[in-house]
Amino acid sequence: MIGNLSSNLRALIEAHGRPEREVYLDLENSGLIFEEALNELLKSYRESGYGHPSITHKPGWSSLELLLEAKENLLSFIKARDGEVVFTHSGTEANNLAIMGLAKATPNRRKIIISSIEHLSVKFPAERLQELGFRVMEIPVDDEGFVNLDYLSDQIDEEALMVSVAAINHEIGTVQDLRAIADVVRDKDPETIIHTDACDALGRTPLDFGKLEIDIASFSGHKIHAPKGVGALYVRDGIKLEPIIHGQLSSQSLWPGVENIPSIAGFSKAIEIFRENFDNYREKMKNLRDILIGGILSQIDDAFLNGPRGDRRAVDNVNVSFLGCEGEALTVELSLRGVYVSSGSACTSRTLEPSHVLLAIKRPYEIAHGSILMKTSPLHGEKDIEYALGQLVKAVERVRSIAPKGVV
Repeated sequence: MIGNLSSNLRALIEAHGRPEREVYLDLENSGLIFEEALNELLKSYRESGYGHPSITHKPGWSSLELLLEAKENLLSFIKARDGEVVFTHSGTEANNLAIMGLAKATPNRRKIIISSIEHLSVKFPAERLQELGFRVMEIPVDDEGFVNLDYLSDQIDEEALMVSVAAINHEIGTVQDLRAIADVVRDKDPETIIHTDACDALGRTPLDFGKLEIDIASFSGHKIHAPKGVGALYVRDGIKLEPIIHGQLSSQSLWPGVENIPSIAGFSKAIEIFRENFDNYREKMKNLRDILIGGILSQIDDAFLNGPRGDRRAVDNVNVSFLGCEGEALTVELSLRGVYVSSGSACTSRTLEPSHVLLAIKRPYEIAHGSILMKTSPLHGEKDIEYALGQLVKAVERVRSIAPKGVV
């Protein structure tokens, strides 16, 4: 069974041949890595990060030093005046720890409030809590993905355990007004905890947790070109969580097991790089984003931008739907041309389910099915974007030409 699958995969890979250029734009799902972050990872494995940070010997102390430095680095980047950082192995784990850990620590409050466009690593834990007797309320959003603050205000009461709204939506790039959200929550009930999935916000928008009054925030390493396999959770002082996994003692009480120190060291280096180049990187990503969006909308008929425009959109986010194109088919066609993107549809058991985010912003099914997601980065250049745009024009034309009439 596995052998057959491996053979099929090898055939798919070989069918791609050697495209003229390769442009990786699927940064939502996996990241390119900074060379400096990779070097830091290798250095940690070889020199100072191979020990267990809880063990009292020199390699252990060296690893603990790297761990503490990485925590301070992240706290400094998000301008958090107090609080703790818990390193996990992904943003998904960080979101699960935030939601499930808070529910375990505060069993007397039974209402979870999330936006209707949250990442599945927020949505699914909330739904699990619903099976355990919690009430889950989803805040509706407008056609650009901004949460309805009046609805949020109506839901805040003494039963509300937490509100979870992503700082930047992972699919359509909506930059939420976290300050306004926090004001609504604090005004109605100061005891309600505020969590934000900030995985797509780190390095893309200024974060000042000293002013935002956010209680808990999740981060992911690969989203800022750090190694995969590392995430983090910021927990403000005074906020109580319970661990959701259990095992051997470690230097982190909320996440037992051996910390991935080499990847954490690479994450820390990526934070440094973004902090030192923050304004330049944001401007570069925004410029590449606008070149790509402008080219698509001007050169391809029946193309629709999903999410807001301008400064209310993440500087790296390009999510576009093409009428008459199925997103998965377009993803494969682009892959054959050396352009790697992701689709807004998830293929499961012979059915194509459109993105819950696109449905929440009231995109029709035929538009939601034809969406692809691309993200620009500091590691891209204008020639990359120009090549991707040219291949996208050709790919859309081909997919439309072979699509059955009346079928997206």
